[in-house]
Amino acid sequence: MTVTVRFAPSPTGNIHIGNARTALFNWLYAKQHAGRFILRFDDTDQARSKQSYADQIGKDLKWLGIVPDAVAYQSARFPAYDAAVEKLKQAGLLYPCYETAEELERRRKIRLSRRLPPVYGREALKLTDEERAQLEAEGRKAHWRFLLPNFESNPFETQRTEINWDDIVRGRQTVDLASMSDPVLVREDGTYLYTLPSVTDDIEMGVTHVIRGDDHVTNTGLQIALFRALGANEPAFGHHNLLTAASGEGLSKRTGALSVMSLALQGYEPMAVASLAVLTGTAHAVSAMPDMDALKAAFDPAQVSKSAAKFDPADLDILNKALVHEMPYAAVRDRLSAFGIPDELGEAFWLAVRGNLVKVADAAGWWSIVANGPADDEALAAEDIDFVREAFDLLPEEPWDPGTWKAWTERVKQATGRSGKALFMPLRIALTGRRSGPEISDLLPLLGRAGTLARRP
Repeated sequence: MTVTVRFAPSPTGNIHIGNARTALFNWLYAKQHAGRFILRFDDTDQARSKQSYADQIGKDLKWLGIVPDAVAYQSARFPAYDAAVEKLKQAGLLYPCYETAEELERRRKIRLSRRLPPVYGREALKLTDEERAQLEAEGRKAHWRFLLPNFESNPFETQRTEINWDDIVRGRQTVDLASMSDPVLVREDGTYLYTLPSVTDDIEMGVTHVIRGDDHVTNTGLQIALFRALGANEPAFGHHNLLTAASGEGLSKRTGALSVMSLALQGYEPMAVASLAVLTGTAHAVSAMPDMDALKAAFDPAQVSKSAAKFDPADLDILNKALVHEMPYAAVRDRLSAFGIPDELGEAFWLAVRGNLVKVADAAGWWSIVANGPADDEALAAEDIDFVREAFDLLPEEPWDPGTWKAWTERVKQATGRSGKALFMPLRIALTGRRSGPEISDLLPLLGRAGTLARRP
């Protein structure tokens, strides 16, 4: 058996980091088992689904390092869903209902007042052909419910019916079908709700493992029943904890909070985002994985916590910084070139500044300092101006190398009597306009003697 997973987003907005967590869990699980990953767009809601969102989702996954083995659109598969509906109808497992939302809510309140579970009472099963015809003559259209197998012979006498599965993430799980309403699979207008297309596709696409958020745990019981009603064996299931914003609020595609696209545009590295998305809320230490192979080795669905996990962008900065500090020049050459950094200086510049960056794009600011002059962040104190002028008069002759800084400061120390911070800080501010940053010994060879003298106050 080839392990086959799927990620099935609705193309109704940009995916956020919580969606990416699900995609990455599936991708890593497939890679661990030499399996297949299907990207399946749940675009049956054609009014809200947009191809532009589907295209962006594909780009976001590629940016994260996920390359699907197959791509499918549910909007192209309606004949398969029609066939599944017909099969359920022929088996007497899909029945028409005519209640309005107001009528259903009134019945729910009545059941609650009687201390009964607020589940659908299957009243539509009692309708005669004549009564159904009368309702349709009045203009009512049927929605269709799946008859759950939670009774022995009389559907109005439900009994505890356990559906059990060994969850990849949460361990042994149990759902009682008697505690649930028969789910609506087809709306009044003939469109399909999520459940029927999802199960039909999982069957026909050979999905062996369904890994998704734990907000679907209860749904799994009825979906397993539907798999069996359609004559198929259900896949294995895994339900991971959900990510929330740092405030504890849920993530939503509608708000655009922490969308993968926005994180990419902000200059974060894909592996920083992937590492935090996968390892947050697990027993594994959250650290920056250098590549997908390392993340695959660290990924263990059994180590995922059962409680929600908070995604804090501040943690993302920490991981991104760790990755940037270890990046070789070859990995950033093209991006540095886009900042106008010439290749002949690129590697020396990168090795000098990378330890002071959070994002690769931050290098542009340091290149501006090297190429154009000090930043405006800090100004020399009045009492340091004469000292710095004297120090610049003591600059060594070229050629310069990383030892030039030490030689220069030794001269200045001997000539002025200054040492420590009183010596080094004014020179740093004069050269860079900042109180901290890369080692001056690494920057001086990039500035050159002429470029350094140009900064003399």
